[in-house]
Amino acid sequence: MKKEAKNKTLTIFEGRQIRRHWDEDKEKWYFSVIDIIAILTEQPDFKKAKSYWATLKNRLKNEGSEVVTKCDQLKLQSADGKF
Repeated sequence: MKKEAKNKTLTIFEGRQIRRHWDEDKEKWYFSVIDIIAILTEQPDFKKAKSYWATLKNRLKNEGSEVVTKCDQLKLQSADGKF
């Protein structure tokens, strides 16, 4: 992968930004699930997308799914500069 691509912290999908992080040691990209959910549900409000993800995680956990337990949570910078 090109070095310049590794340094980018945002990617664009259907005209919307998705935050991401490149882990140099693992040589792996991490993407913001909330940003992806916002795009897939056509939800422009970050807080509503975050609430959707929290509800979905709880439902999956209650159903016995272990998918969410394997999700690493990273602090990604938002549009307002907060992490």
